[in-house]
Amino acid sequence: MAETLLQVENLHVTVESKEILRGLSLQVRAGEVHALMGPNGSGKSTLSFCLLGHPKYLITQGRILYKGQDIGRLAPDERAKAGMFLAFQYPTAIPGVTIANFLRTALKAVRGGEVSVKEFRQLVKTQMKTLGIVESFMNRYVNDGFSGGEKKRLEILQLAVLQPQLAVLDETDSGLDIDALKTVAAGINGLRAPTRGMLLITHYQRLLNYIQPDYVHVLIDGAVAKSGGPELAVELERQGYATFKPVIAPAT
Repeated sequence: MAETLLQVENLHVTVESKEILRGLSLQVRAGEVHALMGPNGSGKSTLSFCLLGHPKYLITQGRILYKGQDIGRLAPDERAKAGMFLAFQYPTAIPGVTIANFLRTALKAVRGGEVSVKEFRQLVKTQMKTLGIVESFMNRYVNDGFSGGEKKRLEILQLAVLQPQLAVLDETDSGLDIDALKTVAAGINGLRAPTRGMLLITHYQRLLNYIQPDYVHVLIDGAVAKSGGPELAVELERQGYATFKPVIAPAT
């Protein structure tokens, strides 16, 4: 059986004294792609931030295990070095920092050692070609003046360069036209691997027209209301979220 990369157990999370996640449980094994779908306010982005250790999100009950280790007290950089990655729904602009410097610094930090210029250039060039990114892109400042499609391409380029074991993609399809969506989806599909697990967080089934998940989970009011195969996304598209009732685990 494939290694379990992520095990979320009865997770309760509070943000600014308001409970958002209320008993969420989820498991992702190596080689699997999971889609987490839910309406606005259901807790999707809260889960993504909590998984990567945002200090604003307080775990009041339950555990997050990564490769069997409870990571509840690990800082975000420690989680990244351990092989976790988050693609943001709203990537932040960093004026004055070029993409080339940003990516090489991130790669050095994750690997814990120096990365030669030759190796870095070869790695980035290969991945940029896959994502349809021109070489001049590397000289631009991170997300500064970027279109929605450019921001999401950069997120996937980071994923491709850093090669994490667990990738959490928070609404990667938001703000994309159909051509950008196809390009980003192709990049994600190209990064599927037997040793890597992915959690795709999305509102809509349209992303899943291009990325076939192994499992689909419906998140309602902070807990998983139903899990199933790819057909569950089609059911959601047809019926909407109103037919799914929340299943909230009581706090203890």
